[in-house]
Amino acid sequence: MAEKKPFALRLSAGIFDAMQRWADDDLRSLNAQIEFVLRDALRKQGRLKEDEGKDGG
Repeated sequence: MAEKKPFALRLSAGIFDAMQRWADDDLRSLNAQIEFVLRDALRKQGRLKEDEGKDGG
C-alpha cells in the first residue's frame, strides 16, 4: 500500500455536500472519493504515472 500523508483541506459547504453525496453513491468514504477524483484528474492530465498512486482505492 502506498504511504498516506495527512493533509488538512478546507472546502466550501456546497462542494463538501456534493462530494459527500457522490461518495455515498459510489459507496466510498469522502476521503477515498476525494483521492479518487484527484488521482483521475492527475492521470488525465498526464501528471501521474500509471504506477503512481495505486493503492487499490
